[in-house]
Amino acid sequence: MTEPAAVRPTAPSALTDVLASPWVSFARRRAGRFALSLWALLTAAFLMIHLVPGDPVRAALGTTAPADLVRARRAALGLDDPLPVQYMHYLGSLFTGDFGTSMTSGTPVSELIGDRLPATVQLAVPAFVVAVLIAVPLGALMAVLTRGGRRRGGELAFTSTSVFLAAIPEFLLAVGLVSVFAVRLGWFPVAGRSGAGSYVLPVLSLAVGPAAVLARMVRVEMLSVLGAEFVRTARAKRLPARRVYAGHALPNALTATLTLGGLVLTGLVAGTVLVENVFAWPGLGSTIVQSIQQKDYPAVQGVVLVYGIGVLSVNLLVDVALALLDPRSAIREA
Repeated sequence: MTEPAAVRPTAPSALTDVLASPWVSFARRRAGRFALSLWALLTAAFLMIHLVPGDPVRAALGTTAPADLVRARRAALGLDDPLPVQYMHYLGSLFTGDFGTSMTSGTPVSELIGDRLPATVQLAVPAFVVAVLIAVPLGALMAVLTRGGRRRGGELAFTSTSVFLAAIPEFLLAVGLVSVFAVRLGWFPVAGRSGAGSYVLPVLSLAVGPAAVLARMVRVEMLSVLGAEFVRTARAKRLPARRVYAGHALPNALTATLTLGGLVLTGLVAGTVLVENVFAWPGLGSTIVQSIQQKDYPAVQGVVLVYGIGVLSVNLLVDVALALLDPRSAIREA
């Protein structure tokens, strides 16, 4: 009797190999976290208009508005429907790009956001770039100069100054800069967005605090890296100082600093709310304050949602950048 031939194990398919890759697992986890956080954000933004005491329609139309007009407005906005029905309509509208309609101006909120968002981005991105360009070289230089307990006076001056600058609120710094450089010296415009000069004071107001925080973080991480074995090996090989510091030490120090950099960027975006109002900047920050004062809850809801999505997106980009800089972290999490 002939024995059946042994079944040979089939080689795993290319698709199976791809799905089993640590990078695919990393991407799947990050996408899941992003989706869950986005759902929580959407739900919180929806509940915002229902948890606020009072009737938003009555607040927007005024206490003297006729009852028929208030009822018609509530029906047009769908506020008379059951809460679950409103929630499903809300989610469906968002996925089609419909953020609702402003109660005060009658303008679609998506159009309002589209008009104001570029101004906020044009303020936040340069501020972040300026903060990084100041913090990274300054923190690395202070680490090199003060390593091994050297220059205690310089270290104390740097630490004290950075703590002081980081503690100043953005709006207070903005008011001080306006008072000195716009009102007294007349070097820059007091408010508005007209020309390159109008960007200087708002960008500095947003960048100084984050730059101080990042510079301290870069210095601490750089000091840790300068004591590592591979840096001592590079020095033993008599490599040029520029290559040791810039080519070996600094990239490793920035890996840990990048996490804080993402948090600083999200905080910087939030800081635009107050700074924009100081400089009468036509962005989302001034829009949300005006909408709160006018009790225009759909506009507030839409702007808060945009800010939240921006924060989630920044955190996701930071996670991806960290994984690219240190692939072992993505593999360890798989």
